[in-house]
Amino acid sequence: MSDSQPRHLNLNAFLLHTGHHIAAWRHQDVPAHQALDFDYYRKIAQIAESGKLDAIFLADHIGINQASGEDIEVQQRSARAVFFEPLTLLSALAVVTRHIGLIATASTSYHEPYNVARKFASLDHLSGGRAGWNVVTSASNTEARNFGLARQTPHALRYEQADEFVRVVQGLWDSWEDDAFVVDKEGGQYFDPRKLHPLNHKGAHFEVAGPLNIARAPQGHPVIIQAGSSDAGQELAAKTAEVVFTAQQNIETAQTFYSSLKSRLPRYGRSWNDLKIMPGMFFVVGDSESEASEKLEQLQALLPPQVGLGLLSSQMGSTDLSPYSIDGPFPENLKEPEGHKARFHLLVQTALREKLSIRQLYEKIAPARGHWTVHGTAAQVADQMQDWFENDAADGFNVMAPTFPGGLDDFVKKVIPELQRRGLFRRDYEGKTLRDRLGLARPSSVYDT
Repeated sequence: MSDSQPRHLNLNAFLLHTGHHIAAWRHQDVPAHQALDFDYYRKIAQIAESGKLDAIFLADHIGINQASGEDIEVQQRSARAVFFEPLTLLSALAVVTRHIGLIATASTSYHEPYNVARKFASLDHLSGGRAGWNVVTSASNTEARNFGLARQTPHALRYEQADEFVRVVQGLWDSWEDDAFVVDKEGGQYFDPRKLHPLNHKGAHFEVAGPLNIARAPQGHPVIIQAGSSDAGQELAAKTAEVVFTAQQNIETAQTFYSSLKSRLPRYGRSWNDLKIMPGMFFVVGDSESEASEKLEQLQALLPPQVGLGLLSSQMGSTDLSPYSIDGPFPENLKEPEGHKARFHLLVQTALREKLSIRQLYEKIAPARGHWTVHGTAAQVADQMQDWFENDAADGFNVMAPTFPGGLDDFVKKVIPELQRRGLFRRDYEGKTLRDRLGLARPSSVYDT
């Protein structure tokens, strides 16, 4: 985006199964057998594109929790046990969409840099420059056991590995210069060998020769997204990320996070606008405030206690809450887990500050797992989004529909027009790539002269 263009919100549709409320699958308007139905995801992607959203965003978890009978009980009551591998699904969605960005999660803990670089470059070519990689460091023992490990890698080491992993992937994306493929039929030369660059990386955690066996991506590099909010996560984001997805529950904490992360950019030679911060925003919108409240209450009524407790434990890094009364005071001095450190502290601080019981806390996070929750009319939802946007709390949002496809359709048909009327959101797509929509520069190759 040029300096002459007005700044507007960036909005991604965070796609999650039947919807972001953990009991969404039980809602009467949600299709019953959607988990492996491509047409269901196609419809959601096309709704998001009709609203001119920047991207659809797919999270991932490489396994299901099954350490105990209680875990199985939670899984079978929450419809979160079965879902597509994100890059496979997004490659298919690239064919049935034209403009919307396609962001997939791939863990640095359980993938290899070469494969990640190749897959995202491929998606960028297939989609005409719409790919984004959400960099995560997997944080559960369930996932670790699926890859031959007894437990997850310690937090600090995961981020150290992730830092090197991202640098390797970026180096592989620069294997070929943009004009390397001359395809000279008369001269018999397909590519210019002077513009091919093996990586030959040898680091503390990875040895990768390269080069990558696919041409440089249309975007140069697919957009890099990062979701860590701990100090280590913020440092990695300041160094490598172009979009950050974060959980913030009110404008004050969001402003603190926004300032903290953006202030780290100069030490890596980056400017304020090189990084977009997009908190998660769970919404329920109605034609009146009372209708929106009623919609939320209907979803809350579908939540079994054991699912709420299992969700809370999972969000707190598998913290064992079983020794404590579900309706008593929230326990203090809980042990910090190896995974989900930032989310753990966010939830503990929320419970203690608001004097919530375990039940009250899981009811609070059931809609959005610790993300900001807003409900009301389209104007009321837009008011709050505008407040965060104009007061250095967010550059945009990952919008989290309560149910799919209906909840997202409500947002597109009611909230988007309100934002457009205020000049806060585009009326049509600009540019060709996801980078264009996000206002991010196309990175130069390290070999450009």
